[in-house]
Amino acid sequence: MGSAEEDSAERRPLNRRLAPNSGNPAAPNRAPSVASTIHARLRSEIVSLARKPGEPLAEKAITEAYGVSRTPVREAILRLADEGLVDIFPRSGTFVARIPQHGLSEAVVIRMALEEKSARLAAERATRSQVMVVQAIVEQLRESQAAGDQAAFHAADEHFHATLAEMAGYPGIWALVQQVKIQVDRYRRLTLPQEGRMQRVIEEHQAILDAVAAHDPDRAALHMNGHLGALIASVEDIRHVNPDYFAGGGHGD
Repeated sequence: MGSAEEDSAERRPLNRRLAPNSGNPAAPNRAPSVASTIHARLRSEIVSLARKPGEPLAEKAITEAYGVSRTPVREAILRLADEGLVDIFPRSGTFVARIPQHGLSEAVVIRMALEEKSARLAAERATRSQVMVVQAIVEQLRESQAAGDQAAFHAADEHFHATLAEMAGYPGIWALVQQVKIQVDRYRRLTLPQEGRMQRVIEEHQAILDAVAAHDPDRAALHMNGHLGALIASVEDIRHVNPDYFAGGGHGD
């Protein structure tokens, strides 16, 4: 019985209940800023897929790369584990977490509810100058597509949605969306290489903007929901191409 429990513990990721600075009471005086920097960089690498799902995350290599002690690195890794971006397995190692397929639909549904409201309010309140600003962002999407620059395309996409929330008068909506969409962002990076995907996204953004410019809240909300709902429609296809990047859904996880 004890052996089974130990085996189970090895396969189960640790959580934040582990104290990041246990045994080193002096570390908190200087570690938070260093840990925050490391956390931000690792987070960016994971979300952008520069560090692939399932890839080992070597604590020693990170400490050497940043020239720091292990304490801030551990703190950064534990914060990433809290966000579901890292899995820590006792006696097995630390790995970039796979994308949880079961959580994608829920995150998109929450995002749809929030951004539908953004679209409606933006359509009611948008000024001509604001519409011109967002149209320029759509042009940035087109330029990024033409250049084959997926990172710039993703950044312009984010800018579009954030600016729409500002047009609505509630930029806090976008702040809430960012809290729930971190796994969706990782998944979205996998969708961009699909043939025709970036062009479809541009057309969807243009349709949203056209409805906002026409001051048509119902149409703006409809196009926003269609745009975000399309993310979930292609999950199985994306997983088929990248089976090792996902957790859940009956593929041996």
